[in-house]
Amino acid sequence: MFKGRYLSDNNLKEQALGEHPSTLDLQSNLLHFFVSENDLVGEIPSTICNLSSLAVIDLSKNKLGGVIPSCLGNSSYLSVVDLRMNNFIGKIPPIYIEGGILRSLNLNGNQLEGSIPTSLSKLQNLQVLVLRSNRFCGGIGIEDFNGTFSFSSLRMIDLSRNEFTGRLSPALFDHFKAMRDIQENKTSPSYMGEIYYSQYYVLSYYNDPIIVTMKGLEMKLERILTILTVIDFSSNHFQGPIPEAVGELNSLIVLNFSHNSLTGNIPPSLGKLAALESLDLSANKLQGRIPQQLTQLSFLGALNLCQNKLEGPIPQASHFDTFSNDSFSGNSGLCGFPLSKKCDNDVGSESPASTVADDHESETALFWKITAMGYGCGLVCGFSMGYIVFTTGRPRWLAKMIKRNPQKRNRTRLHRNGGRRN
Repeated sequence: MFKGRYLSDNNLKEQALGEHPSTLDLQSNLLHFFVSENDLVGEIPSTICNLSSLAVIDLSKNKLGGVIPSCLGNSSYLSVVDLRMNNFIGKIPPIYIEGGILRSLNLNGNQLEGSIPTSLSKLQNLQVLVLRSNRFCGGIGIEDFNGTFSFSSLRMIDLSRNEFTGRLSPALFDHFKAMRDIQENKTSPSYMGEIYYSQYYVLSYYNDPIIVTMKGLEMKLERILTILTVIDFSSNHFQGPIPEAVGELNSLIVLNFSHNSLTGNIPPSLGKLAALESLDLSANKLQGRIPQQLTQLSFLGALNLCQNKLEGPIPQASHFDTFSNDSFSGNSGLCGFPLSKKCDNDVGSESPASTVADDHESETALFWKITAMGYGCGLVCGFSMGYIVFTTGRPRWLAKMIKRNPQKRNRTRLHRNGGRRN
């Protein structure tokens, strides 16, 4: 039998919950139910659903099993549901109340299965959706949500390590409106946990701990900045191209589509993700060249494009030179730094000395060609002029000069021999 340990909120001190939480008169309070990390076993009792003022339920890191009660969303004040790291089975129950304020649902590390229920797509205030490491399947296209979905407030969505299939729907990313143009308050950063109700404001002290795969490492965040935006669809069976619409999420910080079966080219629109710090597209079937636009991502600190079918030269611009060989390995068609494979048309690989030598050889060859042409033309002209002079006797001045020269040569010879003729 499930045994609760403590119940706390901003108005009440610690209260023993016992086996029958419905016996407590707590209707006038907003309840925060924390029973995490206590090695609890068994199932969640349905009596917990009688707490109509339940705001936060955290049963994470226990050994609870069975199915999640379908009445869990009965409270219109329910803001956070954290059931991660348990042994729950079955499907996600419908968690939807008209006007509900659920902002965080974390089901990481269970044995849940089935598709994402349509009710989740109707949660207008949902900011964090973590379904990581379960057995979920099916698609995430608009047709999978009965032709409509919202997700307009979603800032973090982690579907990694499941069995989702199908193509990535462009319409899905079009609806991630909260991942666009987030204004950062650098002087006073805020964290998720502030709960707004329709009639009054309540500050929640629940810090939303979460695990994020960022820059190739799993990082546990005890608190989530409101400016942190994450899309992690890694380790599934998604197919087809990466939608151009992803590039419109210009406040996105982490994007992980690795270990799927995505095809086509890397869309140049990803170069518009100005805030992106971590990009992982590894272990897919992407092809074509790496877009030059990716060099515009000035905050990009981690890049992994390995194990694809990319080809052509790696862009050599901006801080792209700082990425190691591991970022590009496993693409037999890629070439250029930092890979050892040189590009065939890499003019820059030629040394300046060899270029100067080649230019000198070209100039020398051109000089001898011109000389040979001039010599040949002069020889032909000489023979032609001689033939004309001796056959026609014209021009007379040239003919007289030629005839006078032999006599001059004879007089010179006699003078040298003392006037004797031979």
